[in-house]
Amino acid sequence: MGRVLQGLGARLVFGLLGLALIASAWSGSAFAAEQAWPRLTPQGDHFARDGQPYQVISGALHFQRIARADWDDRLRKARALGLNTVETYVFWNAVEPQPGQFDFTGNNDVAAFVRAAAAQGLSVILRVGPYACAEWEAGGYPGWLFADPAVKVRSRDPRYLAAAQRYLDAVGAQVKPLLNGHGGPIIAVQVENEYGSYDNDHAYMQAARAALVHAGLDATLLFTADGADMLANGTLPDTLAVVNFAPGEARSAFDKLAKFRPGQPRMAGEYWAGWFDHWGEPHAHTDAQQQADELAWMLGQGISVNLYMFTGGTSFGFMNGANFQGNPSDHYAPDTTGYDYDAVLDEAGRPTAKFALFRDVIAKATGVTPPALPKQALLQVIAPVTLAESTSLWDNLPTPIASDDPLPMEHYGQATGYILYRTQVQGPFRGDLYLGDVHDAARVYLDQRLAGSAERRLKQVSVVLDVSAGTHTLDVLVENSGRVNYGPHLADGRAGLLGTVLLDQTPLKGWQVYPLPMTTPDTLRGWTRGPVAGPAFHRGTLRIDTPADTYLDLRAFGRGFVWADRINLGRHWDLGPARALYWPGAWQRRGDNRVVVFDLDDVASPRVQGVRDPIWITPGAAP
Repeated sequence: MGRVLQGLGARLVFGLLGLALIASAWSGSAFAAEQAWPRLTPQGDHFARDGQPYQVISGALHFQRIARADWDDRLRKARALGLNTVETYVFWNAVEPQPGQFDFTGNNDVAAFVRAAAAQGLSVILRVGPYACAEWEAGGYPGWLFADPAVKVRSRDPRYLAAAQRYLDAVGAQVKPLLNGHGGPIIAVQVENEYGSYDNDHAYMQAARAALVHAGLDATLLFTADGADMLANGTLPDTLAVVNFAPGEARSAFDKLAKFRPGQPRMAGEYWAGWFDHWGEPHAHTDAQQQADELAWMLGQGISVNLYMFTGGTSFGFMNGANFQGNPSDHYAPDTTGYDYDAVLDEAGRPTAKFALFRDVIAKATGVTPPALPKQALLQVIAPVTLAESTSLWDNLPTPIASDDPLPMEHYGQATGYILYRTQVQGPFRGDLYLGDVHDAARVYLDQRLAGSAERRLKQVSVVLDVSAGTHTLDVLVENSGRVNYGPHLADGRAGLLGTVLLDQTPLKGWQVYPLPMTTPDTLRGWTRGPVAGPAFHRGTLRIDTPADTYLDLRAFGRGFVWADRINLGRHWDLGPARALYWPGAWQRRGDNRVVVFDLDDVASPRVQGVRDPIWITPGAAP
């Protein structure tokens, strides 16, 4: 009975306090983020605002995964779903690409995003890390953090804590006026993230909380989030604990939370209403009706909920992460660029079947009819275009760095992309080239001809070489396919070759190393209209009359990445499941748009076209 009354109270309060708070936003007038937002506080087993029970109904969207020009569209759709809150991460590696060099402009402008959410009447749950997970490159850790392998992330290592403090102080400087304790819309900030699934050092968790306090980020509600079975490892006695779980686990998760932390508000920090994609595995598709039913149960109990994800967005560039649990049966599994997540909105921001189901559930639970869904613009079709010019990677190598042994990317000041290691070998010879722990995919060339490959994903560590008589150039081209974002291997975020390379058990010395961060296509040279074999760049021009979202069909290619009008849209791979990359209209120009595709494989007919929908294939199926 108590739970029923509490749920009813939450519905009534949402209908009164919530409507009062958001009325101007729904009627079309803008909110000022600096206006006084009621303080969210724990009150027994629920939250309160202005002294009245309040139910947080939130959805996750990561602003750095969405073109800034599209933030308002996604936020309006969040309001149209019936949400009163949005949850977002800040990804450390995006805002501090080099130590001490911060960038909070453009797509990294967290304060602008919070104000945009506030303008739609939405509160914000902010997750600043420093560790994020989120299927994002290294869980948000910048590549330079791994340059010294002795530095231990997610620990009390003073070198790590100092770097994390510098980052958190910078974030705090951006958002402090927007914190709920100062009258702003940021109602909660997370301490670390799912630490209970990683370790159980409570002194570290205290240090993580103290870092937020130092940054001024405690002028709002602080909380931890963990799986229900990991609460003892990742929580703090003076900090709200919420639970993360998969569909079907709500009742058991909240039973465990109630036993572990009786009398505190009940909240799903992440309710996994979808799932992500790994390369080489089928595209995720989850049970929308099951999730709607479970959401209805939680809201009916007065439980606060954060849907993960409301919209997934895209891990543009080289920002996809990878999973690697570390058990004998597990393996390195890189994530795709698209973070569609089978979410309420798809990668392009279009409502899926979950939208209507969840909207009805929320409206019934709150008694509030949300505003109409904004009109959805059609994605555009772009006619097929041949990328008629090509140039070889071998003709575009930078000045090499001499190195006795091949060392990881970070040693050379590189974070993402590719790296080439070159040395000379003598033949005749046939035997194993041992590469060791490759991070993450290596292709081996003799005199610029492919001789073999080694994939971390497939647990491969060596290649059989057949070397003819004489002196030959040996190249090992390594791709950072995405640093591990979850699991015990997170701590070793090095990319490239990590140790001594052996040829028939004899160390190979005297290397020339070519960092290839692939930051811009502007410096490429040697373009030709003739065929180019091996790893190469292919370029052409797409004429766009009216910029609009589209998906670039990349089924003509093998494995690589794409620049569209100088922006790295992400990775493509014929392994699947994704065979197209999302290209926001906000990043197009009216008229000519230059597209450059890098591919490791020979491409018979390099061409692209724009299509209205993502292209999924079943990995392993015949083309």
